[in-house]
Amino acid sequence: MIKLYYDMHIHSCLSPCGDEDMTPNNIANMAAILGQDIIALTDHNTAKNCPAVAKVAESLGLLFVPGMELCTSEEAHIVCLFPDVESALAFSDEVEKNTIKFKNDPEKLGHQIIMDENDEPIGELEHSLLISSMISLDEAPGLARSFGGVAFPAHIDRHSFSVIASLGAFPEDSGYTACEITSMGDVRGFSERYPCIAQMPKLLSSDAHYLDKMNEQYAYVELPERSVECLISALRGEVDAVWNRGVK
Repeated sequence: MIKLYYDMHIHSCLSPCGDEDMTPNNIANMAAILGQDIIALTDHNTAKNCPAVAKVAESLGLLFVPGMELCTSEEAHIVCLFPDVESALAFSDEVEKNTIKFKNDPEKLGHQIIMDENDEPIGELEHSLLISSMISLDEAPGLARSFGGVAFPAHIDRHSFSVIASLGAFPEDSGYTACEITSMGDVRGFSERYPCIAQMPKLLSSDAHYLDKMNEQYAYVELPERSVECLISALRGEVDAVWNRGVK
């Protein structure tokens, strides 16, 4: 088994709530400095900065997972991860088709900047990424899987934009095989209340919108091989893996 430290919930400057210092080079280099082995980029409702971050991360020897933080029709946030950039971008296009377009207000909500691997702006999304899609919580796992990926509920212990905040309970029969709980969450309490949570990986990632909020070497996973495909299979419960939330 290979021990790999991870942070699988990071936002770039493409997320309007992400700091403009969250550029591809800054994200990847900060992750390397912090000792991470695996990072995932999960901007709100888009994967369009994944190509740039992938190139920088791979040049530094990091295992990069392209992804997205999907906002469902119930206003719950779901982390979606994919085996390659092409699959993530295809999923991103599907989400865009299933989201009503409202023009972003950069002055009030922040810019939505697409960058290349040299941290040069190459575009800016005009429609707001802080809008719920028309994809439901029940649909998200199957849709992500159809693009080769995996979906799991983000920060389930938070009082907003979480599955429990939206539904009043964890969706035990919706096909989710993992979840994310913040460092402040009551892992034991959730596991006792929802037996399915006790049996699944309970990830600890940063949800960083600023460089100084990215995780150090806390959480790790032990996998039989160092690959994104193996990681996704482990999150689906298809291969044996050891998940540890570390010191937090």
